Amino acid sequence: MKVFSFLIYYFLLIPLSLLPYSVLYLFSDLLYFLLYKIFNYRQKVVRKNLKNSFPLYSKTQIAEIEKKFYSHFCDIIVESIKLFTISEKQLSARILFADRELINDLYKKNKSIIFCGGHYNNWEMLGAIIQKYIPHTAIGIYAPLENSFFNKKFIKSRTKFGLKLLSMKKVKEGFEENKTLLTATFFATDQSPTYSKNVYWTQFLNQETAVYTGTEYFAKTYNFPVVFGYITKTKRGFYDFKAELICENPKSTKVGEITELHTRILEKQILNEPQYWLWTHKRWKRKKEIKNP
Repeated sequence: MKVFSFLIYYFLLIPLSLLPYSVLYLFSDLLYFLLYKIFNYRQKVVRKNLKNSFPLYSKTQIAEIEKKFYSHFCDIIVESIKLFTISEKQLSARILFADRELINDLYKKNKSIIFCGGHYNNWEMLGAIIQKYIPHTAIGIYAPLENSFFNKKFIKSRTKFGLKLLSMKKVKEGFEENKTLLTATFFATDQSPTYSKNVYWTQFLNQETAVYTGTEYFAKTYNFPVVFGYITKTKRGFYDFKAELICENPKSTKVGEITELHTRILEKQILNEPQYWLWTHKRWKRKKEIKNP
């Protein structure tokens, strides 16, 4: 397995990563044809998610979103491969964070922050370059890969411009270890929680949805301001990042208030341009348990 991973990485991924974007997007177009037209990659999952999220849409409208999503999804794949060898200068030209007044103001107030957002547009590119743009110590929470070889390579790729990574299994320990620093910790709020996790139930994209409460829990525990991060695709391969303050004093909020706020913002973002969300994800795996009277 390790030998196979070695060969894939050094003889496929790295050569692809060294190609210019113009060639990589030709590869993305080919990948779109293979994944969508030939192999129907996760098409049942995507179609079910779209139909349930947009029950009033026609088949034509669903199909249009589906096609645009797969095209964007393939772009994300090649853009993520490019991260293995991209320079800081190249990456910072492709994802911009122009208005940093809010983040700089919170830093001057000596406040660590919690960023939240979804798997929307290219979150991998943002994570790789974010430390260049903010004065806080940037920390990303990640799920380690089972393949140890690729886990090391992806960690190296994601952290080469300053981002620090924290395993999902060690989030509590990480917050304690870093509490003397001014940090910006990034939470993905749209993952499907396992049955072992505490959740908040709400309507999201026309479906009863379990939302992981980690963002709210750590915000209230440490009273860190919560900021929503928007990634907008300006054109192929180029993105803008914007930050919106959700709550500056989390301890003053009611239970579920922060979770509801960031869920509604993400939902609005998806409704505006649905093709940029990760529809291949089985977001609604967890069902609400019905308690017997």
